[in-house]
Amino acid sequence: MKNMNQILKQAQQMQQKMQEVQQKSESIAQEGSAGGGMVTSTVNGKGQLISIKIDPSIVSKDDVEMLEDLIIASFNDAKNKVDERMNQEMSSITGGLNIPGLKLPF
Repeated sequence: MKNMNQILKQAQQMQQKMQEVQQKSESIAQEGSAGGGMVTSTVNGKGQLISIKIDPSIVSKDDVEMLEDLIIASFNDAKNKVDERMNQEMSSITGGLNIPGLKLPF
């Protein structure tokens, strides 16, 4: 029974730490870029796009498709960096254990 109480206590501590990471997630931001820095996106820890910067020199009504592609690429770059950072945060909580199904909800 003592082991079970220890396990429950550790689970509660892990849950509390996960909630702290969730609260912290809005303040975590990562920047991604595309086109040699011509388009830059910033994404927060919840995966939300919080800013985008586009160099005016690449804006052309004749090549909107290229601009759209650069926006998507810069967002994906930033999102991948956020995911990596959030995985590091989770790893610090779980001690590097890969627990199937344990993922932050963002």
